[in-house]
Amino acid sequence: MALREIREMGEACLSKNCKEVKEMTDRLRILIEDMIETMHAAEGVGLAAPQVGILRRLVVIDVSEEGDSPIIMINPVLEETRGEQTGPEGCLSVPGKTGIVTRPEYAKASALDINMKPIIVEGEGLLARAICHELDHLDGHLYTELVEGPLMTNEEFAQYMNDLEAEEDEEE
Repeated sequence: MALREIREMGEACLSKNCKEVKEMTDRLRILIEDMIETMHAAEGVGLAAPQVGILRRLVVIDVSEEGDSPIIMINPVLEETRGEQTGPEGCLSVPGKTGIVTRPEYAKASALDINMKPIIVEGEGLLARAICHELDHLDGHLYTELVEGPLMTNEEFAQYMNDLEAEEDEEE
């Protein structure tokens, strides 16, 4: 396994539509392993193939705290969403930045697993956010298109949250 270079905002591969995966190959298995290793090394919760320069419909997601197996989604399709959540969001392809984004509270997607067998992935909260965020990458979209208000550095965002908490404390 190897760490892959994470492409950053402005690079052409992040604004293109990805092609479907037709078959599982040894090269694709290596890519999946590399993507999982790269995501974990970068302390991310998801990574899409275009973020490592590969224009294929493939994402990996790991929002578990217990070290469960990462979710591998090949040719994913968002099937259903419900509700909404508004909160902070970042991206490995937009390092050092955070923005407030509204996403569905619940998301359900169909996909193929690493054995090219159909699966359904559904979740709420962070998993729903990750599913929607990563699938957006496959169609050439970054979360920055959805940011409500300014895109902030991580330090500015921390100060923003501290200020909000202070305001709430004053109101009580």
